[in-house]
Amino acid sequence: MHDESDGRRESTNERLDRNWQDILQELRVALTGTQLISGFLLAVAFQSRFEDLTDELVVHYLVLVGLAALATLLGLAPVAVHRLLFGRRVKAATVLLGDRLLLATLVVVTLLVIGVAAFVFEFVAGGIAGLVAAIVAAVVASGMWALGLGARARSGD
Repeated sequence: MHDESDGRRESTNERLDRNWQDILQELRVALTGTQLISGFLLAVAFQSRFEDLTDELVVHYLVLVGLAALATLLGLAPVAVHRLLFGRRVKAATVLLGDRLLLATLVVVTLLVIGVAAFVFEFVAGGIAGLVAAIVAAVVASGMWALGLGARARSGD
């Protein structure tokens, strides 16, 4: 049986395979960015100026390290789920769970990017600059999420 509702001639299994490949490709992009940010954060602790951080900036830094770890774990979770469910004929459930985990990863990465921008600006230029950087990053991120959610709503999904 072929589903042609969107102009494609593919079976349900072919569609699930394509959707899973899309999820994996998107995870590759998200995890590459997460790895870069994580590496930056880990390197910060070994810099001589790390001792110059105020107690508040240390807390901010540790929250960011926690978010980076969470983003990495969430990004790896779909692969672990796939491995645990491989061969059990539950591809639809695997794809659905992978999709939800990817969305959760993207939310955490968004918060991480906002936090890193605020952290750097706060350390270099002060608290007001950090707040402004966080607000600007949050507005840009919200706009991008709104574009996607708006397109999703218009598609009737």
